[in-house]
Amino acid sequence: MDRNYLTPEEITDYTIGAGVKKANRTVFQQLMLSILAGAFIAMGAIASNTAIHDISNPGISKLVAGAIFPVGLLMVVIAGAELFTGNCLLSLALFEEKISLYQMIKNLFIVYAGNFIGSLGFAWLEANSGLFDLNSGKLGALHIKTAIYKTGLSFSKALILGIMCNVIVCIAVWMMYGAKDLSGKVWAGFFPIFAFVISGYEHSVANMYYIPAGLFAKSNPLYVKAGEFASEALAGLTWKSFIITNLLPVTIGNIIGGALFVGGIYWLIFKKKINPQTSIQKNG
Repeated sequence: MDRNYLTPEEITDYTIGAGVKKANRTVFQQLMLSILAGAFIAMGAIASNTAIHDISNPGISKLVAGAIFPVGLLMVVIAGAELFTGNCLLSLALFEEKISLYQMIKNLFIVYAGNFIGSLGFAWLEANSGLFDLNSGKLGALHIKTAIYKTGLSFSKALILGIMCNVIVCIAVWMMYGAKDLSGKVWAGFFPIFAFVISGYEHSVANMYYIPAGLFAKSNPLYVKAGEFASEALAGLTWKSFIITNLLPVTIGNIIGGALFVGGIYWLIFKKKINPQTSIQKNG
């Protein structure tokens, strides 16, 4: 009887092939698909924030957000789009010498830019749609609160949270690659992202929605009043703090977590060629 899933060794080969395909797409294809991915991740963030905006218990709030946010990654992988964090797995194709370092860097740069456009665009649309007015502006206030928290992280904390995030996100993509049917892909992607959101890790593309949305909401007195924010907290929420304090370390952490801790380790396990002579000497 045929299996409806791939073994880890088979997933490794599949991921290498997917990396080659992604790296050889045209710039236009990469950019358009990455804009879609940014929008998909933003939709997951919008839906989860809307659901939890008036839940005071932090545990229940994280549980609900974790149950909703995965829809973004499911849309990316199943519908077909290019997500920066998942594309860190191109490292397998690089280590296997199927693509060049230039091809990987080029792909990640284009996809990162496209993700930013898609996420930022949805943040602007959401902030100007009137939907943040929900519950006397509490939804807008939640976005400000989230952005203040994220831009208040130290560089080292944001870096570490970014590493842990993309270990889980890339494992989710890895497992979805391993499922041969649609329902298998859904469940394979759901549970790791469910855990990642509950754990509070930092995802660079999600933050391209969360923090700009908070910055846009910050200019509305209704949302500021609903959140009862101190002026010092609002003053620290800037586009500079978004880029330098959060996005930079989180992006570096995402690359380390995905390209090295997942892609690199699986390549070492299943694909790295061992010199027979060296092996004999060690065992002898």
